[in-house]
Amino acid sequence: MSVVTSVSECSVHNCSFNHDGCTAVAITVSGSEEHASCATFIDTSVSGGLPKMLAHVGACQRAECSFNHDLLCSAPAVKVGPGAEAADCLTYTHA
Repeated sequence: MSVVTSVSECSVHNCSFNHDGCTAVAITVSGSEEHASCATFIDTSVSGGLPKMLAHVGACQRAECSFNHDLLCSAPAVKVGPGAEAADCLTYTHA
């Protein structure tokens, strides 16, 4: 049985899904080999997502990440925050 990785923290203040934590059902991690970004990030004043924090990593497109197995994240949890882009996966580790 696979375990779905949760989003333990999001410090991106201008994301529609961040209301005291990520309220998206799941995020997608994308980006480039130098960094991994949160592709679910939406910079708008409209609030989105669920009423409480439940976010998980639905897919990870960073095949070179040491936590990526079959395009799923195996990290215990991920943190999202400002990095090279407005919303990066701060747990990303290049294998």
